Amino acid sequence: MGLLTPSAGLLFWMTIAFGVVFFILAKFAFPVILGSVEKREKYIDTQLDAARAAEARIAGLEEEGKQIIADAERERVNILKDAAASRDKIVGDARETAAEEAARIIAEAKKQAGEEKEAILASARGEVAMIAMQMATKILRGQMDDAQAQKTLQEILAGEVQN
Repeated sequence: MGLLTPSAGLLFWMTIAFGVVFFILAKFAFPVILGSVEKREKYIDTQLDAARAAEARIAGLEEEGKQIIADAERERVNILKDAAASRDKIVGDARETAAEEAARIIAEAKKQAGEEKEAILASARGEVAMIAMQMATKILRGQMDDAQAQKTLQEILAGEVQN
């Protein structure tokens, strides 16, 4: 018998050994192997679904992030507009208050100047009256050296006072 031509007995026993090994493998090993492969397939499918869900969630988060950034930009623009409006209002109020204060100070200065003018005029009138009286007194003394002229003047003045 050669190496390339097996004998009938060897073929028989090899077939029986193969059948027994195949039966044992089919009965005990193949279900475990197939279960493991199916379990691995389910795990891979679950992980792929989770990856797809994570990818969709990331895309949603990216959109949400873009939306948040856009909202923040709009809010920033609104805050800057409000700040500019507040600044303009404060500056306008300050100018208005300064103008009112300046007008009040000017009016007060005019009033004070008017009062001082009146006081100066009253003082000047008093001094002019005093000077006029002194001059009139000197003039009258000069004219009234005699007693008869003084008596006549007194009677005229007394008559004017009574009327």
